[in-house]
Amino acid sequence: MGLVEGKVAIVTGGGANIGEACAKMLASHGASVAVADINLEGAERVAAEIAAAGGTAVALKVDLGDEASIAAMVAAVVEKFGAIHILHNNAANTGAAQMTRDGALTDMEAEVWDAAFDINTRGTMLMTKHVAPHMIAAGGGSIINTSSGVSILGDVLNPAYSSSKAAVNALTRNTAAQFGRANIRCNAILPGLVLSPVARAQMTEHQLGMIQRHVLLPRESVPDDIAGAVLWLASDLSSFVTGQIISADGGICHHQPHYADMMDMFAAMQG
Repeated sequence: MGLVEGKVAIVTGGGANIGEACAKMLASHGASVAVADINLEGAERVAAEIAAAGGTAVALKVDLGDEASIAAMVAAVVEKFGAIHILHNNAANTGAAQMTRDGALTDMEAEVWDAAFDINTRGTMLMTKHVAPHMIAAGGGSIINTSSGVSILGDVLNPAYSSSKAAVNALTRNTAAQFGRANIRCNAILPGLVLSPVARAQMTEHQLGMIQRHVLLPRESVPDDIAGAVLWLASDLSSFVTGQIISADGGICHHQPHYADMMDMFAAMQG
């Protein structure tokens, strides 16, 4: 028996990267998975690979910026599988066109700020809005939101993304408070830099090394690291865990800088 045997799960952004790994992990432990993505081709590929491995999955298109699209996708899942027990709100607006414009606040265009919140925060809220009644009907469930390590830190880049993810943290706690008595748990996972094939292809070895210096564990993060945390939160192994903001970043956000970096900073202060 798998850890989520007989459960029905939705994974948004399931057509690639972290979402793909989470969809496959849940399916490998017995869940029927709706792979939901704005990129239907990617969702179909992942669903087909799950089926080829002996799992159960369906690919569905969803636009998190469109409430009608969300409602239709959720209705399709219930029609297909009869219930919803697990919701992994993973999708986010992280395309290059968005992130490269998410820079200095003094140059920030309001539409860039709005686009981050529209998908990352509003989309997460709308998914929860439309799924929660089905979880209540099923006797409870688990909602797992993908936040980000930058939601609890200050950074010189991507303030719209960081702020939208900080809002997801607050939404997570509110969701846990509102639906706890209906046996619905809600938690958020904060990844650091997760080296999916796409992310790795976009980074130089120097950039990778600079980030890896601050990871406490002796390796880089991969999508399955997040998928394992999602599986735990989706399963009864975490049945008394709710309202939590859980870092899965190899310790990058929770320690003093390494000695070499501290010495570099000291040298810079000395001129």
